[in-house]
Amino acid sequence: MRLVATLRARAPERLLISPQDIRTADPTIANDIYAGYFAFAGKVENTHGQLPFEIVPPSQAWAAGLAGFGWLRHLRAADTPLAHANARALVADWMTVADRGGAAANWDPRVTTRRLLSWLSQSPLILEGADRAFYRRFMKCLGRHGAVLQNSLRQGLSGEDRLIALIALAELGLCAEGLSKLARKSTQMLARELTRQILPDGGHIGRNPQTIIDLLLDLLPLRQTYAARGQAAPAQLLNSIDRMLPMLRLFRMGDGSLGLFNGMGVTAPHQLATALSHDDARAAAMLNAPYSGYQRLEGADASLVMDTGAPPPAEFSGRAHAGCLSFEFTTQGQRLVVNCGSPADGNSELREATRSTAAHSTLVVADTSSCRFAADSGVRGWIAGWIIAGPQRVPVKREADALVATHDGYARRFGLIHQRSISLSQDGSSLRGEDRLISTDGREPAAHPYAIRLHLHPMTHVSATDDGLAILITLTNGARWLFQSSAPAVGIEESIFFASADRARGAEQIVIHANAGETPAVAWSFERLDDES
Repeated sequence: MRLVATLRARAPERLLISPQDIRTADPTIANDIYAGYFAFAGKVENTHGQLPFEIVPPSQAWAAGLAGFGWLRHLRAADTPLAHANARALVADWMTVADRGGAAANWDPRVTTRRLLSWLSQSPLILEGADRAFYRRFMKCLGRHGAVLQNSLRQGLSGEDRLIALIALAELGLCAEGLSKLARKSTQMLARELTRQILPDGGHIGRNPQTIIDLLLDLLPLRQTYAARGQAAPAQLLNSIDRMLPMLRLFRMGDGSLGLFNGMGVTAPHQLATALSHDDARAAAMLNAPYSGYQRLEGADASLVMDTGAPPPAEFSGRAHAGCLSFEFTTQGQRLVVNCGSPADGNSELREATRSTAAHSTLVVADTSSCRFAADSGVRGWIAGWIIAGPQRVPVKREADALVATHDGYARRFGLIHQRSISLSQDGSSLRGEDRLISTDGREPAAHPYAIRLHLHPMTHVSATDDGLAILITLTNGARWLFQSSAPAVGIEESIFFASADRARGAEQIVIHANAGETPAVAWSFERLDDES
């Protein structure tokens, strides 16, 4: 019955307004699209005269990018009669495939949401010069999109997909004539979901910095749409935007990119700049985000961001990492200590590897991650990738320039608590830390091996001192830093960095191997050297 209702969804009479698409567009891409070249998820395909929706896609991510229609903004930026005609023709082709029940139509809720948002924002491009038959067909298809998403919500659509679907439905109800009931209902549901997903300090419950950017790029136009219709936006929407913008500044490192925590990969500078341009307060970066589980230290031209949170709720943990107490450190606009970051969609094996504790600048006990992830097969296949066990308590003590935090992610398996103390000097020239393993029973820690891993940015040059007791690090601006520790030996091992704009890059990491029974604590430091040193 729900399927029948979806197919017979009531079509809105007309569109009254079009939301603004604030994502950056490139008009030169319009020529590529006209020539039959479509690029998504790192793959470029030439349709060779076929409909793009009928070729065999190189990956699921590529197919989702095509069916999401976000690329229409490039055609609109070109603003030529050819671009308008091409946009309308491609939308008509997709509707034909959908009418035939073709798989390329892709009614997955996430893809349907993105397509609905794209079609609403680019409706002037699609409908300019259209005849009445196309207009009615397009309106009918919009109604079907709304019905599909409402049905998905009834069936339990969860996580951030639920929030974005409600954003799309609210926009549809506001933009289309005769859908005031949908606008009211979706607004009420959106307000409840924002209260649930956007934490009091402005972080998202899934703890991924990229999610904040993605949501802002959809919430900011929605706020404008309420204003354009002369309706009051829900207070939860306005408050969420006001809290999320300062949270972005907490994650922003000295080079302008966002910290690589819990699924964050390459920072799109234009997206970040667009989001922050709507921050009227232009406030300083937030330093303490206890609800989201992040802390920031600043000293002159240096800054540090540390993950001090437990894993998110299971349904939001599909991209979260086992990086508790990891940190990233930048100085003079140069990244020094990093996490490995998350690779682009399409490589599930690499993505799972980068979720491990070893891919983060923190302590690892017995090569074991501090979180356990559900497998993608067997009885747990339906929750594949979710975090099913991990730190439950992550208490933090904070002073002006110092942090002390612990996590119990290794308590059940090894009977150990990891404590990390870290401080940054006011002039930014000295970063000191200590990692300690504490037994849960109050006795001496058991003899478990562990490693302290500090991943370095690929643009740093790393070499061991002659005595092998310290590491000399040279940044691209010529600044030199000396790493030392209380451990008897310090090593340099290979690493990999996934947050470069062009490709994954080889990197190096500082590694201290020790045993909890013999060396339960290791102190370490990064010191900037004077030019004469």
